[in-house]
Amino acid sequence: MSFAWLLRRLLLMAYTVVIVCVLVFAITQALPADAAQTLLGENASPEALAAVRARLGLNDPIWLQFVHWAAHAALGDFGVSMRTGLPVAPEMLTALSRSLLLALCAILVTLAIAVPLGIFAAIRQGRLADTITSLVAYVGVSLPEFVTATILTLVFTDKLPWLPATGYVSPLEDTAAAIAHLALPVLTVSVILVAHVMRMMRSETLDVLQSDYIRAARLKGLPERTVLTRHALRNALLPVITIVALDVGYLLGGVIVIEEIFAIPGIGRALMIAITTRDLPSIQAGAMIMAVTYAITNTAADVVYALIDRRIRYD
Repeated sequence: MSFAWLLRRLLLMAYTVVIVCVLVFAITQALPADAAQTLLGENASPEALAAVRARLGLNDPIWLQFVHWAAHAALGDFGVSMRTGLPVAPEMLTALSRSLLLALCAILVTLAIAVPLGIFAAIRQGRLADTITSLVAYVGVSLPEFVTATILTLVFTDKLPWLPATGYVSPLEDTAAAIAHLALPVLTVSVILVAHVMRMMRSETLDVLQSDYIRAARLKGLPERTVLTRHALRNALLPVITIVALDVGYLLGGVIVIEEIFAIPGIGRALMIAITTRDLPSIQAGAMIMAVTYAITNTAADVVYALIDRRIRYD
């Protein structure tokens, strides 16, 4: 991995963010919502509406409005929420931190379960263990999120009152309570991700185990554990890294159902509330923050990809 490639990758990430910035602004401008009307209410006088539009620059040309918005957004200023009257950026960043915590916990649980199970299924190909793990994976992928959440809630909240059903507690306030409140959402998300990553890990491990250099390692008399851990695992993990990076983007924006069911005030739930209430600054901030986070995780995945496999060189 060269410095020139890393610089080009960062420039490509910045270019992607700029394109997303233009699209987000264009889409929010096309929404049937009047910012002045939303701020003042339905009974506002025409004079008051005109004064607010002038203060917010809504009478300026679209391109000038975009320049002003993008300049402030680059500095982390997305304006004031039309719903709460508070600055948008701190609220959205706080929501993002909650979603990132949920995503990180789910990814760690997924990797801890899916990678060993995928390897185990690969080395037991065609046997009963392989069949059972594959069946579990298909069931996990097939179950909708709300069904999995309902089943887990019935088991661990109603039948076995071990975990709270809803709510969120910051780890900085009470670590034990935070773990208890995150347990069910993390398990719900992990059911789907484990099935996904495990199938990928099994497939890649089978491909690697059939390669020539693995046969050569076995012919040298290396122990099977060494062949798996030092030769097969590293190469089988490469596609999994890409899948995990994509799953981070899914977890940030695609788990709105999970955040709604378990009352987690994350970025997905905050963005859904903003769309429902036509809170344009919050919509713009949420979409941009999610896009930047997604771009960063994908760039980080490419870097980790190159660090794990020294044979890869980005020219």
